Order: sequence, then structure tokens, then C-alpha cells
Amino acid sequence: MTRLSRVLGTRTAWTPVGDGEFFCPGCGGDRNYQRLMGRRRFTLAGVPLVPRGETGPVVECAACGRHFGTEVLDHPTTTRFSAMLRDAVHTVALAVLAAGAPCARASLSTAAGAVRSAGFDDCTEDKLGALVEALAADTGRIFGEPCGPGLAIELHEALDPLAPHLAAAGRESILLQGARIALADGPYTPAERDVLSTVGAALTICADDVTRLLLEAARTPS
Repeated sequence: MTRLSRVLGTRTAWTPVGDGEFFCPGCGGDRNYQRLMGRRRFTLAGVPLVPRGETGPVVECAACGRHFGTEVLDHPTTTRFSAMLRDAVHTVALAVLAAGAPCARASLSTAAGAVRSAGFDDCTEDKLGALVEALAADTGRIFGEPCGPGLAIELHEALDPLAPHLAAAGRESILLQGARIALADGPYTPAERDVLSTVGAALTICADDVTRLLLEAARTPS
């Protein structure tokens, strides 16, 4: 049997059908990849003979050479993930500020710090305040109003793609950043609570946990 297995076998010929950049789970970082389709054949003494059909597609890492299922392409690259996280924090900060009755300096300061930490290094209080006012003027939104459909859509567009790639602690961290912005100038207003509840839902945090986290943030000294 051993001798026969050395004579008979199967060989797969891979053909590239696409390429790009992905997060390689083998390397643990961003790498180039090739998307491959394969054709299998029986071999006799190493010579391919009878076709056995197609296999794949697979993703081959250009660095480590390992093959993965195409589902690995659903995971954002490190660069893309950082941009998604940065945009999410920025959107949450603007939404919470827009929910407050004109933006207090303490709230703007807290929001600007959170946005800078997320990657917008040139964010300032004045820039955030001007952006919130411009958004309100453009959409007709009134400061202090509950989270309307337009704002809810903006939050979901920023947070829905990110949530599956964050651990529970990461999702909670984004919600708590919004909570700290809301609390910077005093207790939550109904509009701020409404926005934060929408943030929690978009991050797939259950309503009970959202309530618990907001209470804990309110009890924590700033």
C-alpha cells in the first residue's frame, strides 16, 4: 500500500484569480494575498493524468504562503480597522455633542480629547464646535432634540461594520467615551441618553448592559 501511494496521488494546480491586501491570521498582520482557484488531477508517478474537478477558492498569503478560506477577507486590515475605529469615535462624539443644548466647553474638551486619541491628531474644541453647528444648520437639527432617524442612520453606518470586529470591552469603551462626553457638563439629558442608547444598539450591546454602563459612568468621578 505504501509503495502504491508513492506511485498514485493527487496534484492541485493553482491559478491566480485576484489579489489584494488582507489581515493574515498566520502572520498576524497586513499582508498581500493572491486569490487562487485549483484544478485537481490524479497523478501516476508524479505525472498528472485524470482531472478530478476544481477546488477552492483559497487565499494565499504572499509572506507565509499559507492557504486560508476566503472568509478571512471579511476581517479588515489593520489600517482599515484603525480608520473605522477613528471614524466611529468621531461620529459618536459629534452625535453626543449635537444632543446637548449648545455645546459646553467641558463637553467639547472631553470630546476633542477622545477624537485625538482615536487618530484625528489635529482635532480641536473649536473645530468640533463649528462642525456640530454646521451639521445642525445643514440638517435643520435642533440642539437637544432626541436622536432622529438621520442621526441614527449615521451612527449605524459608522458602528455596524465595526462592531463584529470588536471584543465586548472594545464596544463598551466606545459607549463609555460617549458617556463621558455627555457627563462632562452635568447629568445626562434625555436627548443624550437617547443618543447613547442608539450607540449601544449599533454596537450590539444589550439594553440592560447599556443602562448599567451609563449608570456606572455617572457614578465614576471625572
